[in-house]
Formats: sequence, structure tokens, C-alpha cells
Amino acid sequence: MNLSLSKRVSALTPSTTLAITAKAKEMKAQGIDVIALGAGEPDFNTPQHIIQAAYDSLVEGHTKYTPSGGTAQLKDAVINKFKQDQNLAYSPSEIIVTSGAKHALYTLFQVLLDEGDEVIIPTPYWVSYPEQVKLAGGNPVIVEGKQENSYKITPEQLADCITEKTKAVIINSPSNPTGMIYSSDELKAIGQVCLENNILIVSDEIYEKLVYDGNSHTSIAELSEELKKQTIIINGVSKSHSMTGWRIGYAAGNETIIKAMTNLASHSTSNPTTTSQYGAVAAYMGDQQPVEDMRKSFEERLNIVFEKLNNIPGFDCIRPQGAFYLFPNVKEAARLTGYENVDIFVQALLEDAKVAVIPGSGFGSEDNIRLSYATSLDSMEQAIERIHEFVVKKSQ
Repeated sequence: MNLSLSKRVSALTPSTTLAITAKAKEMKAQGIDVIALGAGEPDFNTPQHIIQAAYDSLVEGHTKYTPSGGTAQLKDAVINKFKQDQNLAYSPSEIIVTSGAKHALYTLFQVLLDEGDEVIIPTPYWVSYPEQVKLAGGNPVIVEGKQENSYKITPEQLADCITEKTKAVIINSPSNPTGMIYSSDELKAIGQVCLENNILIVSDEIYEKLVYDGNSHTSIAELSEELKKQTIIINGVSKSHSMTGWRIGYAAGNETIIKAMTNLASHSTSNPTTTSQYGAVAAYMGDQQPVEDMRKSFEERLNIVFEKLNNIPGFDCIRPQGAFYLFPNVKEAARLTGYENVDIFVQALLEDAKVAVIPGSGFGSEDNIRLSYATSLDSMEQAIERIHEFVVKKSQ
């Protein structure tokens, strides 16, 4: 029996996030007091009215298959959301509901890319972007979002790396891991480059509801009809409504692309989970106050912990505008404590300070670490205190 794995799977890079999380859980299971700041999900339960709607759907017998691209009711809810939030008009044939936003991205690249096609991915990037492009036979083209530009790429950087093989560019705003937001002017300039070169824009807007300090989220698709036609929006209810485990995401855009994604989904997942779709309808059509309450809570935590983090010797953090992550440059802290790189520094934090953070290397940024403040304020403050003590002690 030939048990060799396929080349496409063998080429995948293991998830740094999952590796650190697994190690932290192992230590906790041994009774070690580890504070984990790797969470990529809100620490709030799903709002009760959403849970109730899902429960009611089960009692009412809605337990069968749905259309592969999602129920008409949920598509209508998504269309209504776009109209209310961005004044964008979509038809049901321009929407596909998927098993999470990650599945929307995966399916998009599968239908979009042929062998050797290129997708431009700014760093720091969400860990799955390059791997999903590779799984579709494409080549990720990495462009550095420099710290001095708030980890965002410029239109000039984008134009410089376009080739005849370039198929798409990914824009994630607010960003995981940096929390940075592209302004309308920045998006217009990037969009113009894409229009001039006929490049598809993949706009990952999963953190759109989590913005702070009076900042606002702008979808590049709302800036002009031309950009709307050139953009596939990726979104979902995971972060906005604390529904990570429900696995409901969606894509909106070009009807031909959406139809191809729907055809592919029919041969992979069949359909998103029926009960979760009923919950997602309630998420978008019901009370939105829990979304705002959660956003305010994250902003309060950010206000308290940001300065404390930046007071750690060797830490240099830009204040995030959205999402729920801090992404400090800790290259100097690693040097001060005698570690040759940030990855080793992160391992030492876990083993000695009993704090689990995610190394920036997993996001294409080797000098940084990611800390999630989607955890209790008490845990966050304790963790920062432990890190501070660790750095000071090791620096002496």
C-alpha cells in the first residue's frame, strides 16, 4: 500500500497558532498556571436570541439539507446587511453562504486559480492565506506592510509586484494580526491599481464590526461601481456575533465566480449547517445591541492594557484600530533577554513566564508577536505583568 501524501499537502506549513495553543493546553492539563493570549475568537457566548432561533429551528423540524449556497432566507439577511451597512446592492445569485469565512476563501481560490497563478498577499497576513493559495496551485506573492506605514502596503508596492500571472490581491481590514484599518483614500489608490491591471480584489472584512477610537470600516466595494465589480467580499458572523463555532461565512461578488463556488461547495460540504443558518438569520435580522456591547468591552480592555504593554522594555506596539489583537515588535526585547530570535523568545515566555503568545513568524513578520485581548481583563493584566517581569529579570 502506497501511503505517501500528496505534494500539495506536504508543502503546507504547520499552523504556528495551533502549535502554541496545543502546547499551552498540554501545560494547563498538567496543572500549570498558563495564561493563553492566542485566542482568535471572542470570549463572549453567542447572544441568547441567536441561540433561541437555532433551537426553535430544530424543534420546528428544520434539520434537512439546504441549497448548497445557503438558504434564501439567510441570503436575504446578508443582502439586507450589505444594504444597511455599506449601501451595497447584491442579488441572491451574487451571494454564497459557506461553512465559515475560511471555507469561503478556500473555495474562492479553488475556483479562481490555475497552476502558477499569483496572489499578492500583504504582510503581516492571516496564517491561512498563503497556504490556501498554495493548495489551489497558486503562488503567494508576499509584499511587506512596513511598520512605519502601520503595516499596510502602498499602491506603489502593489504595482511593483504585479506580473502577467497576477490574479488577485488580498486586503484584510481591519487586519488580523495588526488591527490596522485601510482608509477610504488608501483603498481608492489600491483599487485604482487593481482596476488598471484587471486584478481581482479579495476583501476580507470579518472584523468590520470591531473598530475603536471613533474609527470606521470602509469596504473597498462601496467606493465605486467599478470597484464593486472587481471585488469579492469575504465575511461572516464568527467575530461580529461571537459565533466562531457555528461556522457561517459568506462571499459576495461576481455572479460567475459565486456560481462556480456554489458548484464546488455542492461536491464538498453539500451545504452549511442548517441550524447554524437559522442562527445567522437571527444574528443579522435581530437585536444588534450585543454586537455593540462586545465592541465596547474590547475597546475598554484595549484602553487599559495598551500602555502597559508598551511599557515593557523592548516592546514597540502601534495602537490597533480594530479586531482584538496587539501586535508589538519585540525584536529588541528578544535581544535584551539574550534570545537570538523572536520564536525562541516566545518559547521562553511560555516555559518560564507561563504566558502563551503567537510568534509573528506565522504571520510573515518575524520581529513581532500577537496577543489577543479577547480574554478577561484580569488575565490580560496578569499576563502583561508576567511578561514585564520576565523581560526585566532576563535583561539584568
